[in-house]
Amino acid sequence: MKLTAAITGLALAITGLALSALFVAAPANAQAPATPAWIIPELLAAAKAEGQVTIYSSTNEQEGLPLWKIFEEATGVKVNYQRAADAALMGKIAIEARTNQQAWDMINTPTANQLPDAVMAQFDPPEAKNVMASARDPNRRWYGVYANYNSPAYNTNLVRKEDLPKTYEDFLGKKEWVGRVAIEGTDNEWMNAMFAHYGEAKGRKLIEDIVSTLKVVVLDGHLAAARAVAAGEYAVALNNYTMLTNNMKLSGAPTDFWAMDPVGLFFGQVAVNSKAPHPKAALLAANFMLSREAQTFAAKTGRIPTRADVTANPPDVATRLNAAKVLPYALSGDQIKASQRTFDELFKKR
Repeated sequence: MKLTAAITGLALAITGLALSALFVAAPANAQAPATPAWIIPELLAAAKAEGQVTIYSSTNEQEGLPLWKIFEEATGVKVNYQRAADAALMGKIAIEARTNQQAWDMINTPTANQLPDAVMAQFDPPEAKNVMASARDPNRRWYGVYANYNSPAYNTNLVRKEDLPKTYEDFLGKKEWVGRVAIEGTDNEWMNAMFAHYGEAKGRKLIEDIVSTLKVVVLDGHLAAARAVAAGEYAVALNNYTMLTNNMKLSGAPTDFWAMDPVGLFFGQVAVNSKAPHPKAALLAANFMLSREAQTFAAKTGRIPTRADVTANPPDVATRLNAAKVLPYALSGDQIKASQRTFDELFKKR
């Protein structure tokens, strides 16, 4: 009995040691999660020491917050996400610059290039080499993280695809659309693309004729315009941001875009504050926004990537757009103000 008990006890002890060895060895044999390519080890260490980063962005919280959660989980750096419209962000940054009370570290908005050079740091994020050339500021102050193509849009329940105009001149023959065509009230970038394509005199006359013939309605907000066409309040948008039309389509709404010459292109950009309270975290955050991981996430909602190694959603979006004449541009703040005055005149805004 005693010998049997001793043998049994010894066997249990050996089994226990063997199991312990397995549990100890398991982590060593398990594959550790791969470090994301956008993380720069020495920059990560400095960013962790700073502890946080403040992001100014015009991207809605439904998209922005989940995206920055990926960054927080990968780095351990807390993100203070402050969302507002482009104009509000520009005004806030201007006030901070005048009072020398800097709060923002990195900004993500299509109007970053309109900030004064002194406000934006020059930087060279490693991931920038993977974005299209036109999405890289020659002065290294901003980089494009999504492509903001401009194109007309339509409600697929109200307009047949085969009835869509093939040129902007063709809009003049669509008398059945009188009062049913809309445009967003700040689409001066689209207007400049029209001037560049047709020549200013001919482009101005064409826009005046379209406005007069179709009684084009001016709306406030690009997302509101996309929703209005998707809901059937208007049959057609003379122009809108393709990614927003795409976003509505992906949500199941009866809407789509079509591409005609010219397709104006500018970018949702990232820029870093030259006096950032958390400069290393800002640089790491900007590199993240340019990464394949971040752009793949953003593409799920219809944003169009600036990286060739990220597939757009749907996959044929870029192909359809690039079949037309694409005109990339980045206007300064003064150029935008002058262009907006001309736009207001053409669309009879008061």
